[in-house]
Amino acid sequence: MTQAASLRAVDRAPVLGLVVSSRAFFNAEHARGARADLIAALKGQGLAYAVPEASATPDGAVATMADAKLYSSYFRERRDEIDGIVVCLANFGDEIAVTETIRRAGLGVPVLVQACPDELDKLGVKGRRDSYCGKVSVCNNFRQAGIDWTDTRDQVEDPKGPVFAADLADFARVCKTVRGLKGARIGAIGARPGAFRTVRYSEKLLEATGITVLTVDLSEIIGAAERLPASDPSVRAKLDDIRAYGKIPARIGEDKVERQARFSAAVDRWIADNECDAAAVQCWDSLQANYGCASCLTMSMMGERLQPAACEVDVTGAVSMYALALASGSAPGFLDWNNNYGDREDLVVGTHCSNFPRSFMGADIEISELDILGETLGRDRCFGAVKGHVAPGPFTFLRMSTDDREGRIASYLGRGEFTADPFPMDGGIAVCRIEDARGLMKHVTRNGFEHHVAMVRGDVVAPLEEALGRYLGWAPYVHGSR
Repeated sequence: MTQAASLRAVDRAPVLGLVVSSRAFFNAEHARGARADLIAALKGQGLAYAVPEASATPDGAVATMADAKLYSSYFRERRDEIDGIVVCLANFGDEIAVTETIRRAGLGVPVLVQACPDELDKLGVKGRRDSYCGKVSVCNNFRQAGIDWTDTRDQVEDPKGPVFAADLADFARVCKTVRGLKGARIGAIGARPGAFRTVRYSEKLLEATGITVLTVDLSEIIGAAERLPASDPSVRAKLDDIRAYGKIPARIGEDKVERQARFSAAVDRWIADNECDAAAVQCWDSLQANYGCASCLTMSMMGERLQPAACEVDVTGAVSMYALALASGSAPGFLDWNNNYGDREDLVVGTHCSNFPRSFMGADIEISELDILGETLGRDRCFGAVKGHVAPGPFTFLRMSTDDREGRIASYLGRGEFTADPFPMDGGIAVCRIEDARGLMKHVTRNGFEHHVAMVRGDVVAPLEEALGRYLGWAPYVHGSR
């Protein structure tokens, strides 16, 4: 296994296989130039690539069945490394050679089809490309062969131009998301809180899409935390991390911080031992009653290192968070669709106790006690909540769920904007502006989605729609799309 293949999926840069295709009676310089331009575009974005040496085929292109056999064999040998394939039509290309390359390689990864544009002053015999038409032919053959593929924004695009650069960046996100979700390992720590039937899910439907759930009883984690001495290096390191992570009020005793550190160290050890990519945690109220801390801070710090954790053993919520982390490279938050904002129809307030990662919050955080649970269980047993107001900025929201009545995975996603509007409530607060928020809530409630939603800063709707819809078959509803 290469170093790239051994990294966490969320950490490794995608590796893209390259196929430049040319048709024999077109100018061979087209293929040589397109290959150089494509490699330069990949290097410009720090993307790794896999392609046979230019000398392996005439002009470094795929134009014949012999070329297809060579390229497909090359790709098969690197199936554990390659996350997607970029097909570049330097001119009309050879649709049979391209299709056979993809089919014989059998990687089952996303495929991007790009075609080079003609120039109005270069339409003579040596200058014309006819890639516009060639792309239609290649994609027709893909349809016949059952090959899913990703389109560019325009029918033809200059591989040196900004439009293709944006398409390439989105495609890399698609590949990373698909690779990461196929084979994801999600930890389920503890049992679902009895009061929350809303977070029921089908483990078998997740397994069918390549997502495995690893379970552990919360008592095992509590026992492991109790056995960790304060002198353990993992506990001492975690104490330092906690103190540097946010402001802890002076009223919080050192014993409470240490108890939190031991729980975090125990969770981290179980996550590492089981190679989990994300987790869902029984965050109340057994932990507070039987151990004496909240899990929010542990989950927040996991999310900060792109190992997201969802509340209330919401496993499909954890998958939603992980998909956002893969697509964005940023730490996602996990929120309730919780409150109206007066009579503002475009605003909805997302809250949690909270487990928001610090970078998701985008502002200074306080680490203190749970508020609502603290009133009933005792604040001295509830240290570990991350509090603050999420800073303004654009965000993407996503929710996937197992629809057991239909026997499928359902999902929705869209765009919004965090605002600076005040909301005088404790915990983690995110005031969200969403176009037609009422329409979104109608979709959520009519289709039986959970009250939880995952969010991440930035706009990654396009690559998520492509990854979840085209390559995973989750048929996402994209809010606000036309």
